[in-house]
Amino acid sequence: MDDEQHIGDAKTRLAESALTLAQSAARRGQAALAWLDRVDPGTHRRIKGLRLVTAYGLAAALGALQDVTQSVPAGVSVGALAGGFALWASVSEARTTRFESSRDLAVLCIAAAFGALSFALFAPMLRDFGRGGAELVLVTGAFFAGYLKRFGVTGAGIGSQLYIGQLLAYGMNLAPGDSRAILFALLIGMLAAIVPRVLSGPAEHPAVLPALASEPAYGRHAISPAFAMGLQATCGSLIVVLLNRAFGLVESAWAITACVYVVATSAVGTAERVRRRIYGTLVGVPLGLVCLPLAEHWPVVVWTLSALAMIAYAMALPERYDIACGAFAFVLVVTLAASGVHSVGLLTARAWETLLGGALGLVASRVVFPLRVVRE
Repeated sequence: MDDEQHIGDAKTRLAESALTLAQSAARRGQAALAWLDRVDPGTHRRIKGLRLVTAYGLAAALGALQDVTQSVPAGVSVGALAGGFALWASVSEARTTRFESSRDLAVLCIAAAFGALSFALFAPMLRDFGRGGAELVLVTGAFFAGYLKRFGVTGAGIGSQLYIGQLLAYGMNLAPGDSRAILFALLIGMLAAIVPRVLSGPAEHPAVLPALASEPAYGRHAISPAFAMGLQATCGSLIVVLLNRAFGLVESAWAITACVYVVATSAVGTAERVRRRIYGTLVGVPLGLVCLPLAEHWPVVVWTLSALAMIAYAMALPERYDIACGAFAFVLVVTLAASGVHSVGLLTARAWETLLGGALGLVASRVVFPLRVVRE
C-alpha cells in the first residue's frame, strides 16, 4: 500500500514539474513574441527577412537544376552566384509598391552581374602583377559602393551590388569563359528576387538613408560627400591590397569588404559602425565556431539556424548594426562549415581580417576628406 502511495506521489510531482515547465516555456514564448513586436511592430522586417531566405533558396534550387549545370563550366556554381545576386538585391531594395520593387530588384541584379563580369574580364590580366593583383578589381567596386550613394537608395544599392558581384566572382575565381554562367545566374537571380517580393505585397516599408554630410571645403574646392566616401573606401581597400602583397593575408577580400561597408556618411558614423561591427563579429564568430560540430553531422539544422539568423539580420538593420553583423558573422561561419570548410584557423583569420578592414576604414574616414555629422 505504501509503495502504491509513493508511486502516486511521484507521478503527482512529475505532473506538477511538467506543468511548471510548460508554463515557464509559455511565458518565455510570450516574452519573445512581445520583444519581436517591440523590435518590429509592423512585422514588415520579419517579412523581408523571410523574403531574403526565400530568394536565396529559390535561386540556389533553380541554379542546381541539371539543365542549368550542364550548360556552364563544371567549376562554377550558378546556384551560389544567383543566390548571392538575389539575396543582396533583396537586402538593398527599399520600395513600397510591387512595381517599383520589382524594377529595382531587376536593376540591382543586373548591377551585380555587371560587377561579376568586370572581375571575370579584368582579374586574369591583373593577376600577372602577382599577389594582390586580382583584388585591385575589388578596389574599383569599393569606390562605387561609396560614391553611388549620392543617387539615393537605389544608387547605394547599385554600388553595393557592383561590389558584391565582384566579390562573388573573386570567391569563385571566374574567368572570361564563365560569362555564360553569369548570364544564367542573372536571369535566375532576377526571378528568385522578384517573385517573393510580388507575393509579399504592400506589407513592406521603405528604408530611409541617413542624410549626406555637407560638402567639406579644402581651399577653393568643395568635395562631394559621396566622392569623399568613395575615396575613403578606396584608400582603405588599397592598404589591404598592399598588406596582402607584403605579408600574405589569408582572406584579404574579407578585410576589403569590411572596409567598404563601415564607411558611413560621417567620420563619427563610421566610428560607430566600426564599434558595432566589432561587437557583432566578436559574438557571432564564436557562436558559429561552437556550432561547427552541428555543421558536420546535422547540416540541415545548421541551414535552419542560418535562415533564422538572416531573418534576425533583416530585422536588426539599420538601427542595430551590431546585431546584424553578429547574425551575419554567425551565418558565414556555419554555412562555410556546412559547405565543407572546417578549418578553425581559416575561419578565425576571416574574423580578425574583418576587424582589420574595419579599423582601416575608420582611419580612412578620419584622414581622407573627413565628413561631419549633419544636424537635423
